[in-house]
Amino acid sequence: MQGSDVARGAPDIKAILEARELLSGLFPETPILTPRPSRGALPGSVRTLHLKAENLQVTGSFKIRGAYNRIARLSEPGGVIAASAGNHAQGVALAASMLSREATIVMPEETPLIKVERTGALGARVVLHGGSFEEALDHAVAMGRAEKLVFVHAYEDRDVIAGQGTIGLEIGDVLPDVDAILVPVGGGGLITGIALATKGKKGRAAIIGVQASGAAPTAALFRGGKGASAPLHKAETIADAIRFKEASAVTLPIIRQHVDEMLTVTDEEIAGAILWLMEEAKLVVEGAGAVGVAAVLAGRVPARYGTVAAVVSGGNIDLNLIARVVEQGLARGGRFLVVRCRIPDRPGKLFSMLAHLAQLRVNVLDVRHNRAGWRIPLGVVEVELLAETRNAEHAREIVTSLADAGFDVERVERG
Repeated sequence: MQGSDVARGAPDIKAILEARELLSGLFPETPILTPRPSRGALPGSVRTLHLKAENLQVTGSFKIRGAYNRIARLSEPGGVIAASAGNHAQGVALAASMLSREATIVMPEETPLIKVERTGALGARVVLHGGSFEEALDHAVAMGRAEKLVFVHAYEDRDVIAGQGTIGLEIGDVLPDVDAILVPVGGGGLITGIALATKGKKGRAAIIGVQASGAAPTAALFRGGKGASAPLHKAETIADAIRFKEASAVTLPIIRQHVDEMLTVTDEEIAGAILWLMEEAKLVVEGAGAVGVAAVLAGRVPARYGTVAAVVSGGNIDLNLIARVVEQGLARGGRFLVVRCRIPDRPGKLFSMLAHLAQLRVNVLDVRHNRAGWRIPLGVVEVELLAETRNAEHAREIVTSLADAGFDVERVERG
């Protein structure tokens, strides 16, 4: 495989500044947004939350920065190959197209369809292989050697890290006094680049990494010794872009040296952050891009950091996942109510229940009417209602009102 002599380590601030010069004019700086929450203050100590909206970057994620910086500096001719869960794939595909090179991308078989289709649309040859990023990576390395392609690693590459580090420069320019920068961590290329850029420019911000709790090998090793542990048996999270079983032997030492904190968040917290970003910031964000905001909303950011910037790393989320996240998020927030009622199987009884809800000004979204089944007595109908509510208190008031009116009602918990 060509390109095996590429330096694998930490770029200095000079390399990151050179990457910024190369990328300027090609890819506009993404905005830093400051949402004003409509439902009270942020949890915990955080008073102000800024969002570095890399989901608005070309290809929908930060990955184009490192991919272009790497491919543009290649001296050898020929095509390139990469392994990716989706975002690096699109970055490499676009960068290769812009630089007149052919690209091959190996992606895990469970990669969201939207990422597969967009990668192909950018001109790359897509190969689906394996059930994890690590399996796709091994296959890409073997293909690269066999076909003499230049390998573009997603994070274990000095030029890639330097490209991602330009985000740190942009945050420092706009927010020189921010207390902390929250960064999603998968392989570690993004956080190492941002940390090196911030510390290299003598910025005051602490660098805090965030991983999904179901796939957090780097967080587990962060304060450990010099060595690395065995890979996780499995990695499960809705944040597919940071679903890693193993910490990188290349980026982990840089993280230990330059990163200040590592946090983890659950999938439920990530889903809540995706919904919060849609409502409060008007941003469509994938799971990995939401983990920093999830840490803020969960009150997990240490108390000494009052003003933080969260890197919203990408927005390439599967539409089916958005639908599930919205439904479950609204249910957890008490804004969807599901009730089950048993009413006599006689004309007008269902109407009377719906009329009662209409008097309460409740918007009924769905009605399921069931008279069959061993659990339902003869002469009785089971009705399941899905209603829209203002909040959890409103949902409780509706259930109480139905019970007080004589309906045999129980609340069904979902999500």
